[in-house]
Amino acid sequence: MSQSAETFDLGPLRLSSGEGRSIDLDVAVQEFELSSQTYAVTPPIVPVRLDVSRTTANGYALRIRFEATLDGPCMRCLEPSSNSFRVDAREVEQPGARDEELDSPYVTDEVIDLTGWVRDSLSLNLPAQLLCRDDCAGLCAVCGENLNEQPDHAHAPEPDPRWAKLRELEL
Repeated sequence: MSQSAETFDLGPLRLSSGEGRSIDLDVAVQEFELSSQTYAVTPPIVPVRLDVSRTTANGYALRIRFEATLDGPCMRCLEPSSNSFRVDAREVEQPGARDEELDSPYVTDEVIDLTGWVRDSLSLNLPAQLLCRDDCAGLCAVCGENLNEQPDHAHAPEPDPRWAKLRELEL
């Protein structure tokens, strides 16, 4: 059974060097704002698998895995879109290490900030554009027509403005 958590305290696990555990947790994820558009995580409570392993120097190797869906407007045509993402993220917390890569920003005094880690991990797994479908054609740059609904949509080409004075001639 999963427990709901914003943080997780590693101390009570009392892991010895080389020992590990897997814990199932439910983590709330707030909505994202990307390119001035709001994307909701559905459901807002995401089931997360946290794997914790104790390292030899009183540190931890951490891994989270989860799947989340973002619902919001397509970045090309503005129609509703729903995209699912699988996330597998790892962190290392090695207290006293001089290397920044061995010092997780999500662990403070053996307490993991799950909400921050899940949100950041999800955001790092997002593509450059969230689309309603891979072949989304977007909107017409001239009139705003949805090109997915009108694939043969076209406009007459604008006349070249350099020839405007010649068109004014009366012959």
